[in-house]
Amino acid sequence: MDCFRRRDIAATVRAVKLFLAAFFSCVVVLQAESPRISPPPDGKLYHGFYWDGVGTDTHDPTEHDVTAADVARYEQAVGAKTAWVYFSDNWFESRKFPAEMCGWIRDIGEIPYVRLMLRSDVDQLHGEKKFSLQKIITGEFDADLRAWGHDAKAFGSPILIEWGTEPNGNWFSWNGKWNGGSVEGPKRYVAAYHHIVDLMRGEGADNLTWVWHVNWYDEPERQWNAFENYFPGEKYCDWVALSAYGPLTPRTTDGLETFRFEIDEAYPRLIKIAPGKPVIVAEFGCDLHNRHVNATRWARGALDELFSNRWPAIVGFCWWNEGWQNDDIKRHDTDMIVLHDADLTRAFRDEFAQHGEKIQQKPVATDAHR
Repeated sequence: MDCFRRRDIAATVRAVKLFLAAFFSCVVVLQAESPRISPPPDGKLYHGFYWDGVGTDTHDPTEHDVTAADVARYEQAVGAKTAWVYFSDNWFESRKFPAEMCGWIRDIGEIPYVRLMLRSDVDQLHGEKKFSLQKIITGEFDADLRAWGHDAKAFGSPILIEWGTEPNGNWFSWNGKWNGGSVEGPKRYVAAYHHIVDLMRGEGADNLTWVWHVNWYDEPERQWNAFENYFPGEKYCDWVALSAYGPLTPRTTDGLETFRFEIDEAYPRLIKIAPGKPVIVAEFGCDLHNRHVNATRWARGALDELFSNRWPAIVGFCWWNEGWQNDDIKRHDTDMIVLHDADLTRAFRDEFAQHGEKIQQKPVATDAHR
C-alpha cells in the first residue's frame, strides 16, 4: 500500500512540475510578446481617421467625440478602410487611461492613436498652470503617469501615442515661449518628454509606439523655436509626424501654400534629425469655404503627392475632420469635415479608388522586442 502511495505521490509531483514549467513558459512568452504597430509594407500607406464634428453654442469640440458609427460612415463614403482612430486624451477631464475608447477602437479592428494632452482646457495661446513642464519634470504627476502606463500595458494590444503635439507652435502651452523662453523652453520640453516616456516604459508598456509630432512651420519663426530644438532623441520616439494645413478659416488670407510646398519645406529637416524613422502626416486639412483656396483641389493635390511616393519615409496620413466657431457670425465658422462637401468626398473616394493598392487597410502588428 505504501509503495503504491509513493508511486502516486511521485507521479503527482512530476505532473505538477510539468504543469508549472508549461505555465511559466507561457508567462515568459506573453511577457516577451508585447505587440506594437509596425509601418506598412514598402509602397503602402496607412489611412488614419480623426473626427470631432462641429462646435456649437453649447458644445466645444473635445477632440474625442468620435464613435464607431462615425468611422463606419466615413469609410463607406470614401470607399476605404482606416488603420487608426486618432483622438485627444484631455487631462482636465480625466487622468485615467481611456480604456473604454481604446477598447471599442480595437473591437472594430483599428489602432487607438492617443493624443496625450496634459492641459487644463482646450484654450490656446497661454501658459499652463496645472500641468506645466516644470511640474511634469519634478514629478508632480508621476503617480498618474505610472498608472496610465500600467493600464496601457494591461490593455495589451498596439497603441500609437504622442505627447507635446506641435511644440514649435506657440498655440500649445508646452511651446518654449511659455516655459522659460528661448534658452530654457525647448530644454524643458525635452526633459518633460523624457520623463513621461521613461515612466511609462518603466511600467512595461511596450505596446506603446511613441510619435513625436511637429508643425510644418515654426511659430514664432526664430532659431531657438526651430522644431529641431524640441527633438527628444531617437531612443524616445518610434515614429515622427507632421501637421500641414491649408487655410483654417473662411477668411484666412495667409497660410495659402499647397500641401506639397509645406511638406517639401519640413520633410528634409525631419528626416535629417530622425533618419530611418517612419513619418506620418498626423494632421492635414483645409477649410471648405475659404475664399482663396479651393479645398477639393487642395486635398486632391495632397493625396496625389502622398500616393506618388514623393516622400518615401511617409507611411501614413490623417485628415482633420472638425469644425468650430470663430466668432458670432455663422459664415465665419471653420469647417474641414470631408463629408460636408460632396466634391471633397468624391475627391477622396476617387483618389482611394485610383490608388487602392497603395492603402494598407489592416494594421501590421509585430512583437515589440524584435
